[in-house]
Amino acid sequence: MTNRAQWNSQQVEQVIASLKNSPGALLPILHGIQDTQGFVPPDSVPMIADALNQTSAEIHGVISFYHHFRTSPSGQNVLQICRAEACQARGSRELEEHVKTKLRVDYHATTLDQEFTLEPVYCLGNCACGPSIRVNDEIVGRVTNDKFDDLVDELTTVELGIMSLNSVASEKQS
Repeated sequence: MTNRAQWNSQQVEQVIASLKNSPGALLPILHGIQDTQGFVPPDSVPMIADALNQTSAEIHGVISFYHHFRTSPSGQNVLQICRAEACQARGSRELEEHVKTKLRVDYHATTLDQEFTLEPVYCLGNCACGPSIRVNDEIVGRVTNDKFDDLVDELTTVELGIMSLNSVASEKQS
């Protein structure tokens, strides 16, 4: 038995059929599949390849080249931390360490409870208000560790068991 995420192959087939004859169809197809499924299922790659008369390796190459595309479902909330120079100058490196510790995940990973997926992004166009993050589709500027913790608390739908940095520090001292 496989542990593959569920997806709707009929919806994927509809996306492919509706876009396969468009010029430069691959990217619109990938976007359409991710928009309907939340990710590009690895098992959909041969379907895309057959429809576009390309190899699965060519399709996979495009998926892996663009960071936007996922091959597994994201968490309920996608958190992106800006890693561009302007945000770095305003503290994003320290923020990203806090976020990774708080969520107990690294980039391109999802928390065990499926609440949060953490991703890097290389500019959110909010340079004057760095460090900036995007939470789902909303850009938030001037993010401090405390502001981030408050955002996570607001977005959490289940008890995460995520400990604050203060409680981790206290636990280590004990």
